[in-house]
This record gives sequence, structure tokens and C-alpha cells, in this order.
Amino acid sequence: MDAPTTTSADEDRPGDSTGGGSRDAGWFGRSPRQHQGEAPRDAEGRIPSRPVAPVRPVGSGTDRSRTAHESPAQAQAAAHGGVQAQAQTLTPERVPPQARTSEPNRAQAPPSGPAPAPAPAPAPPPEDLSATALLRRTMAEIEPIADKVTSHFYALLFLRHPDLRALFPAAMDAQRDRLFKALLTAATHAEDTATLTTYLSHLGRGHRKYGTLPEHYPAVGECLIGALSRYAPQSWGPRTEAAWVGAYTTISQIMIDAAAEDELRAPAWWQAEVVAHEMRTPDIAVVTVRPDQPYPFLAGQYAALETPWWPRVWRHYSFASAPRTDGLLSFHVKAVPAGWVSNALVHRARPGDVIRLGAPAGSMTVDHNTDNGLLCLGGGTGIAPIKALVEDVARHGHRRSVHVFYGARRDHDLYDIEAMLRMQQSHPWLSVRPVVDDGRVGALGDRLPEAVCEYGPWHTYDAYLSGPPGMIRRGVDTLVGIGIPTHRIRHDSIEELVGTRN
Repeated sequence: MDAPTTTSADEDRPGDSTGGGSRDAGWFGRSPRQHQGEAPRDAEGRIPSRPVAPVRPVGSGTDRSRTAHESPAQAQAAAHGGVQAQAQTLTPERVPPQARTSEPNRAQAPPSGPAPAPAPAPAPPPEDLSATALLRRTMAEIEPIADKVTSHFYALLFLRHPDLRALFPAAMDAQRDRLFKALLTAATHAEDTATLTTYLSHLGRGHRKYGTLPEHYPAVGECLIGALSRYAPQSWGPRTEAAWVGAYTTISQIMIDAAAEDELRAPAWWQAEVVAHEMRTPDIAVVTVRPDQPYPFLAGQYAALETPWWPRVWRHYSFASAPRTDGLLSFHVKAVPAGWVSNALVHRARPGDVIRLGAPAGSMTVDHNTDNGLLCLGGGTGIAPIKALVEDVARHGHRRSVHVFYGARRDHDLYDIEAMLRMQQSHPWLSVRPVVDDGRVGALGDRLPEAVCEYGPWHTYDAYLSGPPGMIRRGVDTLVGIGIPTHRIRHDSIEELVGTRN
């Protein structure tokens, strides 16, 4: 199908795709250089870390006038002096009128002792100046103007390093969204080392197909600091700049190391020849390709595809079958409006054309160590990875109950229903139920979660969802409501699906 539901994607994921984590969609496009040889190892056989060059702060004097000449020590002294000045104003002469005691009547006898001193004003809570707090403060300030910040970043990058422009796709809209999402993720999980490392390692491996090299990272870091310093004047200062330089250095090193490790196991991309192209509807095609070398993947995963007609533009599509002995790979692609890759694959690709494949990704796979049944919801071309999961269960020979709900807007949109019904006839443990919206107003798959509730119970099943973002959201809510734990509900990244659809 056109885009995985567990991880990444792009605006090109055919209408109902379920695809991909593409978290691998990165900041760079294809590079004229490709490194697929083995990385050197040290005396103990380990891969040496590739250090990233230090990031140099950039930005004009106007951009950083607030703190350009103020050192961390001066800032601390100034803050300390401000507290002292505030304390000096709290003398009896300067105490607010409502806090003063009334003046004694002169006719009365003088008090036996001195008047009590006014209670000091409560000290304000100390400001959190940790690196994590500074990162999040910056992100909160630029979030309302994220488009301006990312546009300025790329303007700086292409002005200062024009040779890098050729590595990016012609349309930069999706690229800007990816940059902000990566920064937001890094700032949000700055203290969660395990989560951050997993995310960045995946990103670093995915960047290989764009041709990203270690020497690109310092240029990106400098321009990033320049953009942030310009558009975050309220939170920016020496401490904040130091926090971002440190964070970016850590981020880039994790990505560089992950790419170096991955370089020993797999190429940056695979060449794949189109061997079959079958139109199922006027806008849906089943495209079958033959990779130029072995391509290992699991049923339920997805891959990024690049066509020769739109270099450096990658979109994610789920595999429509389990691994085959002949090594062929099939994808269900729906042409969507303004979809560069989907329209090329549906209306232009023919047998003999050669496309590129990125590395497989995604975690919507079957756990063959359990006897749990499978409850599968596939909307539109989201039926592609569901079909692959059914084949995977059949090949393992383990008779597990599998129930498939196949959703579409109209009867003729059930383009793969005959293949699914043939599988049902061959496997008594498989049940296939088509669900059609019957022309009701709404998004594709509106009735799919409702139909699931008519059967069951499902609380002992592992659930898999593949389709458009709205269907996945409603489906997850429905499944949780009928008792399926969230850890047994699998789908591709909704955020990535949204990016693909847009």
C-alpha cells in the first residue's frame, strides 16, 4: 500500500496507505557520493566513532544583541546584583503602604519596645536553567512561528553552503516539517536517553539514502543556531546557546555512529526493476519489482521508494506480501492529488523502469511466539500489509485465528477482495469481512471500527491497523474501548501518515 501505518511517510502516501515510519525522511536528499564499503575498525574490532566537527555559533549582531557581549559569569553576576538591589529596597521607608503599621498617637505613651520589622516579601522560586529546560523554552517560543524559523534555517544553509542545495528535493514543504519535528522530538525527550537514541539512530540510518555525510552536520548545526537565535529573542542567551550546541553535537554524533554501523550491513539503497504493473482501478496499481540484490524484510514492514522522474523525493509504501522465494516485492499504490511519487508509479511506471528502494522499516510485524489471534483492520490500500501478515501466519504453519475487516468507500473500491476471499477458502482459520461505507458522508473507514464491535469478543487478540490516519485514530479508540490493551495494538506512525497525506 502507499504508506505504512507505524512509522513514516509523505504527502504521497496513496490515499489510504498505512505506512511508514519514515522517520527516515531526513534533512538531506541524494548525494553524488555513496559510501557502501566497510568502515574501518580499531584493534579490538570495533567501529570507531566518527566525531562531528564542532558547531560554530552564527547570527548577526542584531540577531543576538540581547546577550552578544554578556558572558555566563556576567549574566550570573547581573542576576545576583538584581536580587541584592531588590533586597535593598525592602527598607521600612519603602514598604508598601498597606504593609506599614499605623503611626502611634503622639498623646499616647510610647511603646515599651521597638516596632516589629515588616515581614520580608517571599523570594521568587529559582529559575530552572538546566539544559533541558532551556531547550524546551526555545521550542515553546518558536512553535507559533515554526514555518518562519525553518524557512530562515534553509535560507541560511543554501546561502552559506550552496553546494548542499542539490541534495534536497525541489519542493521543500515536507522538508521543513521534518526538521521541526526532529527538533521537537529531541527537545521533548532530552532526558529520555533510550528513547532519544532509538529515534535518532533510526533517523541516522535513514539519512544514508539521502547521501548524508559526517561533514554535512557542522554546516547544518551552524545554520540551525543562527535561525534559533534570530527567532527566539526572549529565551536566547549564552546559556541557551551552549545548551543547543551541546544538544546538537550529541544528536549528530548518534546519527553519524548509527549510519556508520549500518554501512557494514546494508547498502544505502537498492536498485529495483519494475517487472509487473497491474491497474486495479483507475487510480490504484499493483507494482511488482525485482531488487538488484537480496532485500531482507518482514511482513508488515514498509520501504521508501524513489522514482527516476522525481530525484530525491522519497515516499513510503508497505509490502503487499510476505517475503517470497523469487525475491520479488509488490506494492499497492494509489495516486493522490499532487502526489509526485504515487502518480508516477501509477500512471507512468512500466516494466523495465528502475526505481530505488530504501531500507525496510516498521514494527507492525507478527509475534510468532504467542498463540493470540489476530484482529486486522485494513482501509483502502491499507489492505496491502494486512495481506502480507496473513501470508506470514500461513507460512509459519501455526493455526491462529485471524479476522480481517476490509474497509472501502464503495464496493468497487474493494480492489483486492477476490484475492482475500481466495485466501479465506484456503485457510479455515481466516475470516474476511468487507465493510463498505455505502456512500455515507465522511472519511474512508468510518464504519470499520463500528463493524468490529458487532463481532468479538477481541480482548485476547493482537490488533493490527493499516489505513488513513482518521481510520487509525478511530480504530485505536474503539479497540481500547472493547478491552484490547494498547501494547497489543500495532499500527504505523499517525504523524507520518498525516505528513504523507498532506
